[in-house]
Amino acid sequence: MLERIEDEGLAQYSYIVGSRGAAEVVVVDPRRDIDVYLDWCQQHDARIAFVLETHIHADYASGARALAARSGAPLLVSAHDGGEAFQVTHPHRDIAHGERVSVGDIDLEAVHTPGHTPEHLSFLIFERDSPKPTAMLSGDFLFVGSVGRPDLLGDAESARLAGQLYESVQRLQPYHDALLIYPGHGAGSMCGSGMGQAPTTTLGQERQRNPYLAARLSREAFVHRVLDSAPPFPPYYRRMKRINAAGPSILDQLPGQRALDAAEFHRRVQAGHVIIDLRDQTAFGAGHVPGAFGIGAGKMLSMWAAWVVPYDTPLLLIGDDSKLEEATRALIRVGLDDVEGFLQGGMSAWSDAGLSMARTPQLAPGELQCQLTASGRPQVLDVRTDDEWRESHLPGALHIMGGYLPDRVGELARDRPLVVMCGSGYRSTIAASVLERAGFTDITNLTGGMKAWKDAGLETTRETADETTTVKSQR
Repeated sequence: MLERIEDEGLAQYSYIVGSRGAAEVVVVDPRRDIDVYLDWCQQHDARIAFVLETHIHADYASGARALAARSGAPLLVSAHDGGEAFQVTHPHRDIAHGERVSVGDIDLEAVHTPGHTPEHLSFLIFERDSPKPTAMLSGDFLFVGSVGRPDLLGDAESARLAGQLYESVQRLQPYHDALLIYPGHGAGSMCGSGMGQAPTTTLGQERQRNPYLAARLSREAFVHRVLDSAPPFPPYYRRMKRINAAGPSILDQLPGQRALDAAEFHRRVQAGHVIIDLRDQTAFGAGHVPGAFGIGAGKMLSMWAAWVVPYDTPLLLIGDDSKLEEATRALIRVGLDDVEGFLQGGMSAWSDAGLSMARTPQLAPGELQCQLTASGRPQVLDVRTDDEWRESHLPGALHIMGGYLPDRVGELARDRPLVVMCGSGYRSTIAASVLERAGFTDITNLTGGMKAWKDAGLETTRETADETTTVKSQR
């Protein structure tokens, strides 16, 4: 029996493993809000026998420490972190390469698979008395169509870790093609590049399709390819590594479930608390509290809040009451725990109290096209990914991937109007709020982003290795 628990926003998978009908289970790589595992066990009349971690995570705050404390189960983490930059210092038991734990009629065997991190473990699943494993929980070592990025410890360590990753791939050779692979992440995660959409795979499929396995690369070619293809590096990863090594604080309850009236909310804003406005592009643009981050509720909240929101300041929320709990869960999953409350009555209460509001004008594609052909044309800032930018962008636009914008605002002219765009409007709303906080005053958001621009049949530019081509979009 294997139950996959998915956090869509971080494309993260944790697992509940046990024999069918067994009274005991193992939980591997739990997320921060651990009630999902406790509730599952209550529903299935099961007890958590062990909590396992594949490695010290960089992209999310681990729930392993809290789950072990709540369940009474021992927490087992890699014994291979000695002498490394990050070592687990909170209470735990070590598990080393080749050691096993047992629940019901299955065994889980630790396999040291360094490269993504030095201490990384994968876990082979054996049915009792069977010499062949049936599955591998591969963590961030092996993904569907990819492998883990080896650059989490900085440039000085990347080549060493990439070489370790190559050796870990070679250790897969004795295993049979039918071995099921259950990775720690799926498509959308930045822990590796080019991941496939399927949540699981087999080793045989990866040997045929995964460019890091199928191509039979030399060590040198493997290292070059894996380093060259690494996705953008979120700066918050370094903080998350520190948090997980020390052990995230154990939350007795979900923070931030406190309604604040407009006067109290305003007092806290004046004291320097940071606001996350969970509404959509249009609502945020029509009126928001000055200085608020416009990060819409939904599956992408965790990642974008981690990219741009300061982590050392108390947080306040504004949004639909029905979305506040899930929004808070998204924030604690990336270590943003200091949520103090939400604005009772939302922006209507703020407006009714006569408090000041800021606005981000919205601009339709046709209107932007007219401005671009007139004198005094605005800057256009595209905050999409590098791949999206190369595929198509507006002629003459500037490009800064949105996650890097807080550190690169100095590259933008403050004496010209600025139009921000992304794929659909979600990321550009975040970017516009970052720019407003940085003191930019003439900011407009392109409604509907690149999708709306193309739907309007307007020109884009495409870049390849050999040339730049102007393309007329089809209506």
